[in-house]
Amino acid sequence: MTSHATTPRALGFRMPAEWERHEATWLSWPRADGISFPERYDVVPGLWSAMAAALSHGEAVHVNVTDAAQEASVRGALAAAPDARLERVVLHRIPTDEPWCRDHGPTFVVRNGELALVDWRYNAWGGKYPPWDRDDRVPEQIAALLGVRRFEPGIVMEGGSFDVNGRGTVLTTESCLLNPNRNPGLDRGAIETYLRDYLGVAAVVWLGEGIVGDDTDGHVDDLTRFVGPRAVVTMVEPDPADENHRLLADNVRRLQAARDQDGRPLEIVELPMPGPVVWDGQRLPASYANFYVGNDVVLMPTFAHPNDAAALAILARCFPGRRIAGIDATALVWGLGAFHCATQQQPAVGPA
Repeated sequence: MTSHATTPRALGFRMPAEWERHEATWLSWPRADGISFPERYDVVPGLWSAMAAALSHGEAVHVNVTDAAQEASVRGALAAAPDARLERVVLHRIPTDEPWCRDHGPTFVVRNGELALVDWRYNAWGGKYPPWDRDDRVPEQIAALLGVRRFEPGIVMEGGSFDVNGRGTVLTTESCLLNPNRNPGLDRGAIETYLRDYLGVAAVVWLGEGIVGDDTDGHVDDLTRFVGPRAVVTMVEPDPADENHRLLADNVRRLQAARDQDGRPLEIVELPMPGPVVWDGQRLPASYANFYVGNDVVLMPTFAHPNDAAALAILARCFPGRRIAGIDATALVWGLGAFHCATQQQPAVGPA
């Protein structure tokens, strides 16, 4: 374990909120022989191209690729993407096992114009999907590429399992962070200490369970997200017959009782669920909360459901001045993730 005196928090670093200014967004391009998209890979490159194209208008986009062959394929896919700012998309030979950069990528932290990163250990959501050794090495390679300080907590943690307001509060879930398949020797208090020390936060808000179909054991980025220093959007399911109804109602109750780093209650905005999305008999973790906030655009997953329009309108009110881009993510969620799972923000450290 890194000593307390050398943790990011002790040295004055913090993890900025996602809506704070980015220098870039990082993506890991999916491999055709990966396990994330069985029988549906053909539509996947177009989704990664759409993400890169939309984000490239407001920030640089860094893309991890495995080798020369994949690099050539990715360049071809990006060249075919409408409106992509190709001069702002940079490819790096950083091989990965699967494409979920939120979870295997670094967590960036900042202080007084300095960028650093946290390199958590990664074990593919509790050892579910070997191999994961290439994914686990991604933060180390990005740190070397950027020439920035790298903090190593020595514990397993995925980026989708927490969400911060950039002011000192973090959201997370018991079902994920207290699961013995991650860090069996750590209790709630120890996990809270790591979150405070490595994200630069003071308050930890614990939610309960994740949505049905989520193989991550309940990542918070499918449930509840900060959209302002005190405001959160949280998923709700009004149908009592739906499997998600009870667990989402419990999370709302927890949010109502929660307080931020200054002891103030949270402002809660409810987002409707898109209803069951089922493929090959399997209910998938479809959620509008898995959006990603870029500098000038918010990428929101849609699912050809009547609630798509309501969710787009809610996020438009939460992020005035940003374009809300709804992109059909039905094929993407077959890989059990969406836009937030696929992205990782690198915050800006200089003038806006």
